[in-house]
Amino acid sequence: MNVKFLFPVAALALLSLFPSAFAQFCDDDGEYLGQLSSNPFLADSTSNKFGPFGSRYASESIENPYGPYGSPYSSTSVANPYATEAPKIIAADGQYLGRLSSNPYDPDSVSNPYGPYGSPYSPTSINNPYSQYGSQFSPISPISPNNPYATKPPVLCGEEE
Repeated sequence: MNVKFLFPVAALALLSLFPSAFAQFCDDDGEYLGQLSSNPFLADSTSNKFGPFGSRYASESIENPYGPYGSPYSSTSVANPYATEAPKIIAADGQYLGRLSSNPYDPDSVSNPYGPYGSPYSPTSINNPYSQYGSQFSPISPISPNNPYATKPPVLCGEEE
């Protein structure tokens, strides 16, 4: 077998086995906060109640109401309707998908129905059920957080307070 072919295949296999390798999409000062996914069985999923990024007891989880990313009072929280430094959503293909924020006035928030990342009509919105980033169907969107069978859901990158 050709050795030049073996290395790229091994690298791709490692990426599929270790989802934490997607942390490379976070900035140098950004903190990896898991994968934004509706799959509760994915190890790094924010929907996995027993995992490090979906447990309400994990310090860096967006589900922890007392942590920096889940508290209703933190400036970096997904639950604070006034937060401006909520976690960034980065798709597996490198596309920036806005911020996972409940702030409807932040232009980058997925809760802003008029912004490019919250509009149900925008091609870069996770709220658009017809885009590759918002569809819940497997063949169309293997990178959508709404797809429970997604193989490469987006990652969340937090900024420390």
